[in-house]
Amino acid sequence: MTDENQTPDEELGAAEASLEEQLAAKDAEIAELKDKAMRAAAEVENTRRRLERDKQDATAYAVTGFARDLLGVADNLKRALDAIPHDVREDETIKKIVTGVEMTEKELQSIMGRHGIARVESVGHKLDPNKHQAMLEVEHDEHEPGTIVQELQAGYVIKDRLLRPALVSVAKAKADAA
Repeated sequence: MTDENQTPDEELGAAEASLEEQLAAKDAEIAELKDKAMRAAAEVENTRRRLERDKQDATAYAVTGFARDLLGVADNLKRALDAIPHDVREDETIKKIVTGVEMTEKELQSIMGRHGIARVESVGHKLDPNKHQAMLEVEHDEHEPGTIVQELQAGYVIKDRLLRPALVSVAKAKADAA
């Protein structure tokens, strides 16, 4: 389908131009497909990393529910020890019971520590709403307002996540007598 008025050089030039256009179109198509392939590979890699991170989190925090249940046991052991008056602790029969409960509490704390469960530090620290839950405000001369003066219930973290906030009493400034 050559134009009869075109010379062979013009026909060759037109053919070359047509081939260059086709080549440019194929180069653009190749570039587009390369881009799509690279994006798909990146998406697969991102998915793999996310699944790996989810797997690590699931492994690290799998005991969270069980740990929350054990916190009640730890609380009760502490309450049992606190309920025994100091003068009664000297009785030989009671002394053995106290020693057994103390050993049980220490063992429980040790086991929880091995699994990344730690107690939240409270008394004497500033109130941190990410770790503490203020239950009471008490007027206090010795501590700055916002400082924790009493722990009502221990708080715990598992690795870097809060398991249970500490229930605390916080100092507030004394009201001036008017």
